[in-house]
Amino acid sequence: MLGTTMQRNHSLSSDSLVQTSGMVDALISNVLENIRLQGAVFFAWRPSWPYATGVPNERYFRDLILPASDQVISYHVVIEGPCWATVEGEPPVRLDGGDIILFPHGDAYAISNQPRDPSDKDIEPARQFFTLMAAGELPLVIENGGGGPGQNRLVCGFLGCDRYPWNPLLDGLPRYILLSRSALEGPVNDLIDIVLRECGHPWAGSRSVMRRLGELLFIEVIRQYCQNEGLTNNPWMRGLADPLIAKCLSLLHGRMAETWTLEKLAGQLNCSRSILAERFSRVIGVPPMKYLSQWRLQVAARLLRERPDKILSIASSVGYESEMAFSRAFKRSMGVSPSAFRRSSQSAKIGENRD
Repeated sequence: MLGTTMQRNHSLSSDSLVQTSGMVDALISNVLENIRLQGAVFFAWRPSWPYATGVPNERYFRDLILPASDQVISYHVVIEGPCWATVEGEPPVRLDGGDIILFPHGDAYAISNQPRDPSDKDIEPARQFFTLMAAGELPLVIENGGGGPGQNRLVCGFLGCDRYPWNPLLDGLPRYILLSRSALEGPVNDLIDIVLRECGHPWAGSRSVMRRLGELLFIEVIRQYCQNEGLTNNPWMRGLADPLIAKCLSLLHGRMAETWTLEKLAGQLNCSRSILAERFSRVIGVPPMKYLSQWRLQVAARLLRERPDKILSIASSVGYESEMAFSRAFKRSMGVSPSAFRRSSQSAKIGENRD
């Protein structure tokens, strides 16, 4: 899936989306809550030219900063450009002052003053850097590069998230999202200003504040994407712009534990089973019942990580009538039983807290 560049485009707005704004807000909030964002690393970067820094695929450094997360998402706010970003296998893109670039799938990429592809040679330097940063042994402002007269200024954020077994919003995002600050609306610009002030005058608790700001910035970037580009490029967001599909999604998310059938859903929506099945599958990409099964397991995975409840209690809360049926479905999707998944998550969390 290719990257996307977002400029302000009000023609992408949908009357249907506006009419159901409360429902849409609840759905987006529900999906974002179930990726369990965790701020990991956040810092200001002032490289002088020439420079080229590669960030390998997140699997090479996730264990160093957030072992309890499924994936690391990274983004960069360009305060002073120009510079270049190159995602593995994609053409380089120019970044100017005010741009924000987000890498939602943890792909390898490089940031440099001239276009440069990421490389396997980036892996070890990146691991060394993240080891020191996670241990608090590096300052909040990193200055490096070739020492020339040219310079860039960026704010860099790395977040952990839970995206398995399935998150419909994240899975539908492109390999990168590039937003121009001139196109941004709402509090995102205020957050960037707060970040710059915090970097410029760090004091007690700054690292914790920066991590939380990083989480908020990510959410704001996703909101901006959803309100604009997401209406045409993201299957799940297209569903929210369709009144019938949006109401169906609202039922499946809001009453997840209910015993749903296609016939019951269609009855609640005052439409035929065939129309609902065809339209939902065409817009979202999977049938309604498969969507519900996948989302139940996504929520169950979060509950197993966060709560000490018995497996049967969690199974019931997401709509399974028996622990055995839930365990079979969970293992088929995740490759491990619910109890083994919980033990693994708790071990990773202990290691993360020790760091």
